[in-house]
Amino acid sequence: MKKLFCCMAIMLAMLPTQAVTAVLSDTEKRMVEFIDATNPAALELLVDSVNINSGTMNLAGVREVGELFGTEFAALEFEVEWLDGSGFERAGHLLARYRGNEAQVKVLLIGHLDTVFEPDSPFQTFTRVDDDNATGPGIADMKGGNVIMLRALAALREVGALEQLDVTVVLTGDEELSGSPLALSKQALVEAATDADIAIGFENGDGDYRTANVARRGSSGWTLETTGTPAHSSQVFREDIGSGAIYEAARILHGFHEDDTLRGEQFLTFNPGRIAGGTTLHNNDADNTTSAFGKNNVVAESARVEGDIRALSAEQLARAQARMAAIVADNLPGTRAGISFDEGYPPMAPGAGNLRLLTLFSQVSEDLGFGEVTAVNPLRAGAADISFAADHVEMAIDGLGMSGTEGHTVDETGYLPALPLQAKRAAVLLHRLAGGQR
Repeated sequence: MKKLFCCMAIMLAMLPTQAVTAVLSDTEKRMVEFIDATNPAALELLVDSVNINSGTMNLAGVREVGELFGTEFAALEFEVEWLDGSGFERAGHLLARYRGNEAQVKVLLIGHLDTVFEPDSPFQTFTRVDDDNATGPGIADMKGGNVIMLRALAALREVGALEQLDVTVVLTGDEELSGSPLALSKQALVEAATDADIAIGFENGDGDYRTANVARRGSSGWTLETTGTPAHSSQVFREDIGSGAIYEAARILHGFHEDDTLRGEQFLTFNPGRIAGGTTLHNNDADNTTSAFGKNNVVAESARVEGDIRALSAEQLARAQARMAAIVADNLPGTRAGISFDEGYPPMAPGAGNLRLLTLFSQVSEDLGFGEVTAVNPLRAGAADISFAADHVEMAIDGLGMSGTEGHTVDETGYLPALPLQAKRAAVLLHRLAGGQR
């Protein structure tokens, strides 16, 4: 772990430096003043968006949040389009574009409309905890980030600087539970990234405004299926019967857990999330359930395990998959096993361009008086939509959204002072990128 961040520090030191304004320009000061003056309206928009349930599978709710934010982008004179998601079994995505007359740089801004909280969740509304904190479904992940994005763009427009940018915004409707086929679900994001120079994500990263993501591990699924010879349990281990499907699944999982080449890989994790075994199995992908029938006096005929694997590079993922497959292939007597992998989210590797963008962002933060911004440890943040864009742009950064804690739980909390803080940092960063700082 220390090795990667040491490498990051060395790469940052080797990158070409460029003079950065030591103090804010008059234009930047005006943007800061605008964000402070309009923060009450930003907070009101946050409350309105949080109070609309937009669990991924609440398609109507996701569209309603899309309409709310679409109206805000239209007010900034963006061209707004709703991309229907029926082809990938989701609500769809919000696409907003602004083509500045003086644009020299193309920027892709990324957010998402959906949350993990469906209509049957007990967690449904914005609740103020104190002056600095509030709870609510998606307040940090990531409706706060969407509001921050809008406030930064509004500040640029207020001072006439938006004309210097070519901006595409993609707010996806299925970040928390991607639609299928994945290629169609992420098509708009990939196409927008292919036409952009820089990608900026407004996810909440690790929840700390003092950090940002220059790397994210990819996330893909795996399914292990084992079979055995059914027989009376008194005959288990007999030469012509063997060990049964559950023992075979247990052997494989133990092999994954104890293998030094898997457990020893920095930033690699692999987790079995669901297991079932017995005489017969019934799997339902739609609701992530597997039911089993079996008796304790019968050698198990079938077992199934589903899990995920997270890696920092495509090469690391390929190595891990090959090793897992080799462990699966060494079957116990009387059993068979197979493992399959889905494509999932790609990794976002910590390239030089990403590190350079972090340097620029950190300088912006210091110029604003908010202190240094450092890289998030990839182990402390999950996969995100920016990973589909990162390989197509010169620079990418994520985690510019709202600080908070307890994401994906009914205690999800947003740190409200981060709303104007992050908007100011994003606005000044975009202004400097538009002015040629790269």
